[in-house]
Amino acid sequence: MRTRLISVGERMPAWVGEGFAEYRKRLSRELPMDLVEIPLGNRGRTRDPVRATAEEGAAVLAALPKDAHVVALDGSGKPWSSEELAQQLAAWRMAGRDLALVIGGPDGHATEVLARSAQRWSLGPLTLPHMLVRLVVVEQLYRAATQLAGHPYHRAGQVAR
Repeated sequence: MRTRLISVGERMPAWVGEGFAEYRKRLSRELPMDLVEIPLGNRGRTRDPVRATAEEGAAVLAALPKDAHVVALDGSGKPWSSEELAQQLAAWRMAGRDLALVIGGPDGHATEVLARSAQRWSLGPLTLPHMLVRLVVVEQLYRAATQLAGHPYHRAGQVAR
């Protein structure tokens, strides 16, 4: 199973890029991941943000692998604990399809992207910068993969002393 992280917005800050690269490298055997950056739609005083979101959505749909299981990162989605994400990852692997995770732009996802998504995943009620979402997603996928492999990286329930 290959994973594609499709994200609206380009040019991660260096510290986000370094963190993303580190977790992507750690995941390379268990969950190979490609990053596809979609340019932001034109926004400004005279531009309609709905039109910009539609432009971004069309580019996202074009970047989706054929027959991939699509998961939209969306505030209205289901928040998964780390353990629940590990269960999701196991189910996605068993399905034998490629996985596409989609991060929208500043105004969210186009309705067509949400319609194409099989699942919606919320990282919780906080509003996070979209570039930071990339790092959180890849770290949580790494955490899920290590849980499934029985690796001690995830130590939920243990108290640090």
